[in-house]
Amino acid sequence: MTILSVQNVVLPAASIGPENPLAPLRTQREPHHVENIAELPADLRENIEYGRLHSPLPCLNQDGYDRTLVETALPALVLENDHVRATVLPSLGGRLYSLVHKGTELLYCNPVFQPANLALRNAWFAGGVEWNVGSTGHWTGTCAPMHAARVEGPDGTPVLRLWELERTRNLVTQLDFWLPEDSEFLYVGVRLQNPSDAEVPAYWWSNIAVPQSPDRRVLVPADQAWQFGYGSRLDLVDVTTDLTYPMRHPRAIDYFFEPLPDERSWIASVDGSGNGLVQASTERLQGRKLFVWGQGDGGHRWQEWLSPGLEGDGYAEIQAGLARTQMEHLKLPAGTSWHWLEAYGRLSMDAGVAHSQDWKAARAGGAAALEPLLDGLRGREQAWLGVVDAAPVERLAVGSGWGALELKRTGWSVSDGTPFSEDTMTSREQAWLPLLDAQLPAVDAVPDGTLVAWRDLLEAAEDNWLVWYHRGVARHYDGDVDGAIEAWRESGENAWALRNLGLVTGGLEYYERAVELLPDLVPLVVEAVAAALDTDVQRAERMLEHAPDDPRIQLLRVRHALETGAPATAHDLLAAGIQLATVREGANPLTDYWLAAEEALGTQRPVPPQYQFGMGGN
Repeated sequence: MTILSVQNVVLPAASIGPENPLAPLRTQREPHHVENIAELPADLRENIEYGRLHSPLPCLNQDGYDRTLVETALPALVLENDHVRATVLPSLGGRLYSLVHKGTELLYCNPVFQPANLALRNAWFAGGVEWNVGSTGHWTGTCAPMHAARVEGPDGTPVLRLWELERTRNLVTQLDFWLPEDSEFLYVGVRLQNPSDAEVPAYWWSNIAVPQSPDRRVLVPADQAWQFGYGSRLDLVDVTTDLTYPMRHPRAIDYFFEPLPDERSWIASVDGSGNGLVQASTERLQGRKLFVWGQGDGGHRWQEWLSPGLEGDGYAEIQAGLARTQMEHLKLPAGTSWHWLEAYGRLSMDAGVAHSQDWKAARAGGAAALEPLLDGLRGREQAWLGVVDAAPVERLAVGSGWGALELKRTGWSVSDGTPFSEDTMTSREQAWLPLLDAQLPAVDAVPDGTLVAWRDLLEAAEDNWLVWYHRGVARHYDGDVDGAIEAWRESGENAWALRNLGLVTGGLEYYERAVELLPDLVPLVVEAVAAALDTDVQRAERMLEHAPDDPRIQLLRVRHALETGAPATAHDLLAAGIQLATVREGANPLTDYWLAAEEALGTQRPVPPQYQFGMGGN
């Protein structure tokens, strides 16, 4: 018997905090940048050059989290039969948090919830299976709620359905978790609906965290892989024995495996006894990847940062995607849906075969052990498609009201299986409804993330400071920089428009006036001081004089000390300890500043371990 229940997962958790109200006019720096693109095959090159996201708008950044862990009850939805127990977190991007097979956890199940700066909107957390849709990077919904409901499954067992509007591409994202009564595998049906009349860049990767140990090996039907070592190159390499053991890598690295013709799609991580987790799918999801943090100081530090109190050897990620690499986007035609079925469960195979030095024998042995699962996937997919449009029968969790709002504007048709009811709109979404009638009241409040797809409505609306502010953001998003500047100047003397003018024009006087209006808004002060330190240290000093007490401000004080010839002050600030919650993947300012201070002082004190976030080996 399969049971679907509503429960809680109680664990130490940091607060996600408030969203950053500053318009994200640009994305954060994405570490997956390919410079040798001219050397790549034509189809790979075309997909890399297509569809890059230059801003997470209309979403705002999530950088208000902290590192204070408090026992917290997180909403959870649990599917369970006699063999498998699957736990899903609907308020955190539908993360498959845990997958237990007869008492054994198959995933790396993070014992804490600790956001860190790795996603398109900043906040991301490690562990379980994350669903990535939209664009290269961890998706905008990874730390946001999804709608959830019970659906009657094709075999009479309950299906757990999650869905939400992916706002950067306006794709309806649907996840159906199905655990048949006698099954030892969890099935996850995925559908992306493009309800618009325009082609949309499509991107999907299922990121699966699995335990790491010296005897763990990754098996996948591939003999070559595209290697990306965070050095801006993609290089095709042969799959070797060492490559397939995650703990044999000294530094952070990605391997995107080249699918073999006539081989079905799967990837597994098995321990020394030949047991572990497998992910398999129907044909559309062909890409497979291995990611490791590496065994250097930076890799260990990142794992401790993401899992405070980390025990054991940490985790690696095996992943599955629509394209061959995560640098690519595919073209999803107008009014079209794509779907596929994934399976997650325990793989048990002969240990000698799993760890054979003959790679082809090892991967062939994995395929043979999985033959019953792989043979049945298409039939399972067809059964699932029989209920893919079935209306939910019981609401279990509520996501955002943005989907309902967008349907009000567009009149798009979406599946009955993924309804966006008007009663899901909160005051946040309702505030935009007057714009459908050319009005947007200029309330004395913080502007929300601009609905950039509503630009025509903003241009036609009655003028006020808020309309001009949003017009400017929408114009900038569409590449009309001059029009954006004009709009923000029309918006008047408000901190939001002034900040945008400072960012886009480089005019530090705009930034300084914005800080005078909102001296306690840390993201604003940080951005303004950082800009001023590039060209006008005295202006930076004025803003730092009354800046709030925050680790991000402390880091700027270190930089200021270095740039004004006071390395001893910089060293003292760093030695006192700065816990920068938002340190970014691929960036390492704490180490950079420490080394700069040491060089200026003529000393060689080692970088403290807590500052070593480098992606390379040591």
